[in-house]
Amino acid sequence: MENSDSIVTPWEVRGEVDYKELIEKFGVDPLTPEIVERLRKHAGGLHVLLRRGMFFSHRELNEWIDSYEKGVKVVLYTGRGPSGNTHLGHLIPWLFTKYLQDAFKCDLYFQITDDEKFLFNPELSTEQVAEYAKENILDIIAVGFDPERTKIFTNLTYSKPLYNMAVRVAKHVTFSTAKATFGFSESSNIGMIFFPAMQAAPCFIHQYLTSEDAHVLIPCAIDQEPYWRISRDVAPKLGYRKPAGVYSKFIPGLGSGGKMSASLPDTAIFLSDTKEEAARKVKNAFTGGQPTIREQKEKGGNPDICVVYSYLYSLFDEDDKAVAETYASCKAGGLICGECKERLARKVAEFLEEHRARRERAKGSVEKFLLRE
Repeated sequence: MENSDSIVTPWEVRGEVDYKELIEKFGVDPLTPEIVERLRKHAGGLHVLLRRGMFFSHRELNEWIDSYEKGVKVVLYTGRGPSGNTHLGHLIPWLFTKYLQDAFKCDLYFQITDDEKFLFNPELSTEQVAEYAKENILDIIAVGFDPERTKIFTNLTYSKPLYNMAVRVAKHVTFSTAKATFGFSESSNIGMIFFPAMQAAPCFIHQYLTSEDAHVLIPCAIDQEPYWRISRDVAPKLGYRKPAGVYSKFIPGLGSGGKMSASLPDTAIFLSDTKEEAARKVKNAFTGGQPTIREQKEKGGNPDICVVYSYLYSLFDEDDKAVAETYASCKAGGLICGECKERLARKVAEFLEEHRARRERAKGSVEKFLLRE
């Protein structure tokens, strides 16, 4: 989706995102209460990311749940492009993927697209992306995925099986389709043009490796959806089921607009940030408050545009009653921005501390998760 105010592609997200427009542009469906209820039934509860609408759209999620209920093997696939340190925005699909894995007791294939980051970023070397991949994998494991059901692989070190699958995909995708879908031009290197086949390959890798029928679900941010359109077009030609998808919104940066981005480090909370660094960033976050405390108490704030409130709502406060009270109190002038910032900073600090402890423990279990040739 591109207009004068917003860009949403697999490689760039900029400006304010209109999610209703994205649903129409990408041809996906909104998550309905009926589908959410089906997930609740199988999971025994709803993840906060579902309750608060962070996951908002899908493609054939109902059919994937149908497959599970009929006894068909169901599989999850998600990924990470290792271009830097992990921040909170990257975690959103991973946390939801863990929820799905726990609920449906299914295998997860986790792709690390080190080749993509090398091909699309002229500043990165293969050595740099390998180091980022190594560090990112620790963050992935720290989320708590089941080591018996989770297979993590990088494209450059697990290339033979992936390439065997990717060439089968590529044979059915014309340059015209790739150009129209991804905006490639004459200046695009040939590696970039082939890469979509590499990202599509894990949609079918379980079937390729095991010769077992399976239905794949891809939890990811909405900007990655163009890849799965190609995957779905190709699937019947390869004799596989079309992969389903469930898509998240972007967690905003701490500034006044746009998603959290590693390219704007002061507006992103990295999992490697110290408690002090995270607190400083939260302190400087954009809010919906009035210019002065007096005006805030008289007129109230606007939580609908407040980044601090959005973080509490989306991820850091699972208590529905407490979040509703925060919203009402802000609107009525009963809260000042400093109080909410202090509350969020405490919750972020606790989250980062717990994650770092799990990450440290993950160093001893990496080999349990890795797929190797």
